[in-house]
Amino acid sequence: MEDEAKRPSLYGAPLWREVRNALLNLPIGVAGFAVTAVLLTAGLGLAVTVVGLPLLAFGLGCCRQFGRLARARARADLGSTVPEPEPLRPARAGVAGRVMAALGDGLSWRSALYCLVLLIWGILGFVLTLLLLVVGWPVLPWAMRALSTVSRWLVEVLLAPGALAERVRELEDDRGVVVDTAAADLRRIERDLHDGAQARLVALAMDLGLAKEKLTEDPAAAQQMVDAAHGEVKLALQELRDLARGIHPAVLTDRGLDAALSSVAARCTLPGGVRVHVELGGERPDSAVEGIAYFTVSELLTNASKHSGARTASVDVWRQDGRLMLTVRDDGRGGARVHPGGGLAGLAERAESVDGVFVVDSPAEGPTSVTVELPWHTRSGGPAKK
Repeated sequence: MEDEAKRPSLYGAPLWREVRNALLNLPIGVAGFAVTAVLLTAGLGLAVTVVGLPLLAFGLGCCRQFGRLARARARADLGSTVPEPEPLRPARAGVAGRVMAALGDGLSWRSALYCLVLLIWGILGFVLTLLLLVVGWPVLPWAMRALSTVSRWLVEVLLAPGALAERVRELEDDRGVVVDTAAADLRRIERDLHDGAQARLVALAMDLGLAKEKLTEDPAAAQQMVDAAHGEVKLALQELRDLARGIHPAVLTDRGLDAALSSVAARCTLPGGVRVHVELGGERPDSAVEGIAYFTVSELLTNASKHSGARTASVDVWRQDGRLMLTVRDDGRGGARVHPGGGLAGLAERAESVDGVFVVDSPAEGPTSVTVELPWHTRSGGPAKK
């Protein structure tokens, strides 16, 4: 009895939403058909005049709005998950650019076809729904389920964003991430050079100038100043090496991920050390993916040593089904989350910029495990140097 009480009623709210959708298809279909027939016919008929193409573009824009309404109704009444498309983005500014964008938009033409089809389907659905409400009450839920399936199918087939358009949008977003990351890296390099090595070299030049002046008057003081300058040179060289390693480490270029990640692990300050296991079958991915993998592991180990309270960590890198897989685990307290503006969000964006996947598993009590999946494109240079 308790199970029957919990079972949803066949005549509950979902059924009446389906009924509402079927009944509203007719008036919306009539309006959509009228707008489509009048504006598109007039636009095509006047295409040889100055007003024809703008009128046709305006009609397609109206059809696109009817499609937007249909998607919203399908999500609200029929349980559809069809997403909203990106707004039209003209290739050039001005009226001509907007007109050409509308005329070349496949979704607008499919929306026009939907407006024409909806009138026929709206009449049929309206009549069947009324008959079912009057004389078909016992089979109403199943009949409405069938009508709703057809309505949802029409929306998802004719009004869903095209796969190509979605792919273009994803690539545009990824390009934006790459551009922003490159700009941030350039600003970081400029700041490090200005505040670090450049300032130290300026001070070194001044010290050498003073030592030169004292060379004849006070050789002992000049000798001390030269010794100090020698120490400054060593520090400047170390800063430049660290900066070069941050841009692209030489060991990664020369010897590949295994040696580069082992070097990162050796510099990590975790008390119990870091275990590194790389199994790539003697091949190397292309430099872009290799660099993303290196800097991702480096940043994750830095986070583990600074924020997690971990004692040990492990890095596993392998190749699987045309993808480069890497997992970084630590035994810290966990609670790591990807949130906008955070360090993990930046790593996730960098992975996604090359169609990668970034997954964080970090329960509150730990441990933390980060898995990254990147596309594999074999480097043309052949196997890694040993």
